[in-house]
Amino acid sequence: MTEIVSESSEEQTRGVWEMMELLNIDVLEEERAEEPEDAPQAPLSKNASRKQRHWERTLAARKSKRREEKRRRRLNRHSEEEDTAHHQLSKRAVKAATRERLAEARVSGLKVCVDLSMSHRMSDKETSRLAAQLRRLYGSNRRASKPFRLFLTSLREDSRLLAECVRMNDGFLNYSLERTEQSCLDIFPAESVVYLSPDAQEALERVDGDTVYVLGGLVDESVQKALSLSRAEELGVRAARLPIDEHMRKTPNGKNFHSKILAVNQVFDIMLAAYDTGSWTLALDKCFPRSKGYAVAPQGHLASSA
Repeated sequence: MTEIVSESSEEQTRGVWEMMELLNIDVLEEERAEEPEDAPQAPLSKNASRKQRHWERTLAARKSKRREEKRRRRLNRHSEEEDTAHHQLSKRAVKAATRERLAEARVSGLKVCVDLSMSHRMSDKETSRLAAQLRRLYGSNRRASKPFRLFLTSLREDSRLLAECVRMNDGFLNYSLERTEQSCLDIFPAESVVYLSPDAQEALERVDGDTVYVLGGLVDESVQKALSLSRAEELGVRAARLPIDEHMRKTPNGKNFHSKILAVNQVFDIMLAAYDTGSWTLALDKCFPRSKGYAVAPQGHLASSA
């Protein structure tokens, strides 16, 4: 302990002496600056010359350090500006590519309608939830490599749902989709329409571009039975369900909960994935919520081809 204290004291003393030497040099420089230029210069002692050289080296090192620091800050600032410009350019390129894909989809994309004719059945809370689901659905379509041609049908201009969509979703009225008060059958022939319903007997075998797919736009917390199937029968169109039974099986869970009822945006995501990959197994494995108590069956146990 004594040696450590002693060494520390010596270092402090040395530091004080070095500081005093620098101060003495500064004083000498100030005195020299005050002397007339033609005043005779007294020769420096050996010790003073050593101090002078030491001070000059210290000053040069400080100047060099400041120059290096300025250069480093300038390079960093330039790099940050380049990164920002590249990021902005990338964002613009992504937005341009997205606009191009959506514009192409509105001409030749696979057609999907969200039937909003049942929105009057919903409470204010259910209406808000549906508005949020439509936002997520549209976001999925924007990100898709092969987006669908999207229609919001039977959406009245004076409806609570439209007002809630505008309130909750920035830029909703500018979404790249078709928004109409007409029914899907006012736009497409009945024979080309398939209405998706979890209560349908027929399983959807594949997703193809010649069919118009209709999703029931409804949030029903009271879980009324077969509403979408009844709507399909009312329209007189074919009804089909996602092939969950054919490709998935129940998984054990603590609550013993199993449900095939999905939100409209979840059904939409599964359809997008199935169309993109050509595989129901991949689509359901990627997009079917694990919380519903189902998982894709091991290969070979159930059919897996779309």
